[in-house]
Amino acid sequence: MRPEREPHAAPVLSVDNLALRFKGAPANIIDGISFDVRPGETLCIVGESGCGKSVTALSLMGLLPRSVAQVMSGRAMFGDRDLLTLSQRTMADLRGNTISMIFQEPMTSLNPSYRIGDQIAEVVLRHRNVTGADARRRARDMLERVRIPAAASRLNDYPHELSGGMRQRVMIAMALANDPAVLIADEPTTALDVTIQAQIIDLIEELQKETGTALIMITHDLGVVAEIADRVCVMYAGHIVEDGPVETIFDDPQHPYTIGLMSSVPSVGPRSGRLATIAGMVPAIDDMPTGCRFTPRCPFAQENCALSPPVLDQHGPSHRAACHYAPLETVFAETGS
Repeated sequence: MRPEREPHAAPVLSVDNLALRFKGAPANIIDGISFDVRPGETLCIVGESGCGKSVTALSLMGLLPRSVAQVMSGRAMFGDRDLLTLSQRTMADLRGNTISMIFQEPMTSLNPSYRIGDQIAEVVLRHRNVTGADARRRARDMLERVRIPAAASRLNDYPHELSGGMRQRVMIAMALANDPAVLIADEPTTALDVTIQAQIIDLIEELQKETGTALIMITHDLGVVAEIADRVCVMYAGHIVEDGPVETIFDDPQHPYTIGLMSSVPSVGPRSGRLATIAGMVPAIDDMPTGCRFTPRCPFAQENCALSPPVLDQHGPSHRAACHYAPLETVFAETGS
């Protein structure tokens, strides 16, 4: 079971109307997104590649060069501090300490020239007033916690001596070494085979339950979402097009993009006909539609969809969708479309 938490506890991280534009781009790569995550809660951000999920995570971590990525509007309140306005020095003090991130590919995130024990210990030494021996013990404890066998001897291994699954466990150990208040996991199982993927997701979920850390999981895998999410944000072309409790999103999706994602998931057991797909591709930043950005791919699109962007409106308790025609089953049943 998840740790007990107050249903109306104050968000540990609150993003409000965040818009981000890359230098020279004609449109915002992230455009007015808002979400909260509370202690002990798991928020999954889902969508195809190119929808802005990873850019959102990198912007919150302060890992996008400010000479290239410009914040056009919004705030990202972490306690009483706006992450978007903090100096690089202050962000370095927070990063890896009270807010951490697990990246997609551990082999490019770990330093191949340093032993894994030294890399975990370095994170502890950077943020805690401890001795080198204490940091080393913490590194060993974290390897044990993520279930790496013979943790004491593995401290001396280099990243290339570990399997992909073991390297990702090291990244989890490093991210959680200082007991962060917020953990962002960006497609943490992309490079792993299916069996190891399941083990890593189970491990992240178990450790998050133990610590009460707020977890933001970025993924395109709806199976992962169904397993671990409390709430879901569906992103498309830099917008949040639908959000709500995980049960509501799966039982009553109200945006055509969300419906398309659900329909394209293979089912267990016999299936008649071909698997459903979403036609077309996510638009490029220099070719964003004027109105609803999903219009060119939407089977429900009407003339006004191409003219004006829809607002993220309430469609039930804590459930919002950005579609001119939500609720779809009511509107199109009435019109006979």
